Amino acid sequence: MRQTIVVTGAAGFIGRNTVSALNARGQRDLVLVDDLGLDDKWKNLRGLDFDQLLPIDQLAGYLESSEAQAVQAIIHMGACSATTERDADYLAANNYRYTVNLMKWSVAHGARIVYASSAATYGDGSLGYSDSDETTPRLQPLNMYGFSKQMTDMWALRHGYLDSVVGLKFFNVYGPYEEHKGDMRSLVSKSYRQVRDTGRITLFRSHRPDYADGEQKRDFIYVDDAVDVILYFLDHPQVNGLFNCGTSHAATWLDLTGALFQALDTPVQVDFIDMPESIRDRYQYFTESDGTKLRAAGYSKPFRPVAEGVREYVDAFLSKELA
Repeated sequence: MRQTIVVTGAAGFIGRNTVSALNARGQRDLVLVDDLGLDDKWKNLRGLDFDQLLPIDQLAGYLESSEAQAVQAIIHMGACSATTERDADYLAANNYRYTVNLMKWSVAHGARIVYASSAATYGDGSLGYSDSDETTPRLQPLNMYGFSKQMTDMWALRHGYLDSVVGLKFFNVYGPYEEHKGDMRSLVSKSYRQVRDTGRITLFRSHRPDYADGEQKRDFIYVDDAVDVILYFLDHPQVNGLFNCGTSHAATWLDLTGALFQALDTPVQVDFIDMPESIRDRYQYFTESDGTKLRAAGYSKPFRPVAEGVREYVDAFLSKELA
């Protein structure tokens, strides 16, 4: 019998890398879901092996068809990931209600579902970064993107769906195939050409006295490590709940940029500019995944340190694709 996996956001960043990893495991019966639009996001699908490609608005019809009887899992990475998106109604429909409907369908039909939440749900971090069910209701996201993910997590928690589905709170993911994200892509992707061509990089100054310029910290996770977490939960349907997906080791922006300069064998030269006032009150100065729950769930693989991940990204992808 056919065993189909549906991947939403399949031409996007994490989705594309997930499809590649599934192909590497021999999985070809894949239904990819994404809107390709008029830009070059379609190029992310090159080299992938799949059965069908559907636009987002056709997924509901597909799931109502007889073909959907073969669906064993949905990996739901599709969402608007722009933290600067201001259309709250769009985010509520696209990130919240869409995900809720997929959870309902999956549980009703006995299919596995792993969906993307976000570390943006943690807001300013004052409540810490625990993914415990006790902490989740208390979180106060700083932007509508984070709130759309928080609404989804809360719905799943309130209605008991976290007993049978998995939500992953992704921290700062970086790696191949993120270029289509524009301003939302990682600093490594944004700055590769600048560092290569000029030997310099630009960072935001700190506007808090407790953080020096460039010493703001984030939990940076290489995309292959994030995909490994997704596949772990795909393979272990008995393990469910809301989990952080980060390294549990925060690194500074200077650590990240230093790794990029090192990968390009270039002396570090950093220029600092003021952070735009429009984002100062919504800027996260520190994020670090609490990995206790993930490790207790049986996930044991190590995560790449920033220097290793950036080096791999530059050598295996950026130096070839952004030549």
